[in-house]
Amino acid sequence: MAAVFLAATAADAQLGRPEGLYYKSWAVIFGINDYLLAPKLTTPVADGKVLAAALRKLGFEEVVEVYDKQASFKGMQYILNDVLLRKVGRQDRVVIFYAGHAGITQDRNGKDLGYLVPWDAQTNNASKAVTLDDLKDFSRRVMAKHILFIVNAGVSGWDITAPQQLSLEGRGAPEEETDKRAIQVLTAANKGEATAQKDGQSLFLRALAAGLQGAADTDKNGWLMVSELGAYSKQQVEKATAGKQHPQIVRLDGDGDMILVEGKRGTFRAGGEPKTDEERIAAAKELYDLAFTTLQQQRPPQEALNSLNKALEYNPTYGDAYILKSYVLLEYLSDQDDALIAANQAVKYAAENPDSHYTRGLILLKKRQYKDAEQAMQRALALNPDNSDALLVLGDLYAEDLKDQKKALESYKKYLETGGMEARARDYIEKAGTPSLP
Repeated sequence: MAAVFLAATAADAQLGRPEGLYYKSWAVIFGINDYLLAPKLTTPVADGKVLAAALRKLGFEEVVEVYDKQASFKGMQYILNDVLLRKVGRQDRVVIFYAGHAGITQDRNGKDLGYLVPWDAQTNNASKAVTLDDLKDFSRRVMAKHILFIVNAGVSGWDITAPQQLSLEGRGAPEEETDKRAIQVLTAANKGEATAQKDGQSLFLRALAAGLQGAADTDKNGWLMVSELGAYSKQQVEKATAGKQHPQIVRLDGDGDMILVEGKRGTFRAGGEPKTDEERIAAAKELYDLAFTTLQQQRPPQEALNSLNKALEYNPTYGDAYILKSYVLLEYLSDQDDALIAANQAVKYAAENPDSHYTRGLILLKKRQYKDAEQAMQRALALNPDNSDALLVLGDLYAEDLKDQKKALESYKKYLETGGMEARARDYIEKAGTPSLP
């Protein structure tokens, strides 16, 4: 099964969309009514479509809806362990929604092991299910900063960290939460509880939809956090079911909180120029986010460069700002010399970020410094061996510039193995008389 990711237009996004806080927002909606082997259900597909529409209104650009037989075991595994792992970036947020049958088994020590039932599995066969351990493993492997699992079923069996904080009270500015890793889980019910429905829709989904439209922002500060959505959904469902159904909001990892709607920012400009080191670092981060927003909204790239230069005045060791600056100079302003200066600083201050080496390699390639470009791309791959973009660039470099067929074939084959789709890689392999991938 092939998953097709379609980008939403700017008109689909609310003004409250946190553009500067996340580079891209992803959602995958799994809903299964017409099970092949398990008893059929009536509301999951409709619930999934409602949530998909709500997330698009919040500015989620990439929303994939996977219903009924598309949500087979192989189909679910392909999206989680192939598509998302290749496409999601380190500055992104991801929402995974599942509506369908779920089950719980135990290990030899009596510990709960929860699982989700794909379209082609039976409810009592955990070996052909997507387990909660599978989802947690996915959360460890994917590059996203914030991940939210929403399970419209009564299920348990997660290894969790400290209880989820359900209020912004005592925190810093809400936008600071985006700097902290967060893997969060919201379930419709507690272990063994039935999920109530009304008028062809689950009460849990109804609470979610109302919360996403603003009802969950109970402190009316304009910010909607996952912790607030969880608290609101729990309160509404418990009230509607007279205490028979108890949604759960927990944290699997990290101490951050996904931001669903961005309110008004507390800005350093209100108090004049930053004075302390802490204020300067915060100011630099805000300007970095502003530069991202400028590019996403397709405003003049010089505006983004101005923001980045100011950010680096406040924090001269801000590696990510150098990465973005080098990219802007290369791709938007065609200034290869200054782009290389910025890229060298990026490598200095963000040596463990593969993007710094990858961008530097692109610049060196444009400057026809092929051996140096090769070394930069190899370093990017040493940090992230599944970087398909770097593998494709290397393949092109070996094929067209360094004339090294053996290395070109090796790079192109690895590129295809990571899910790359460019036809020239496959064509090169076939013309060389070497078997390609199926």
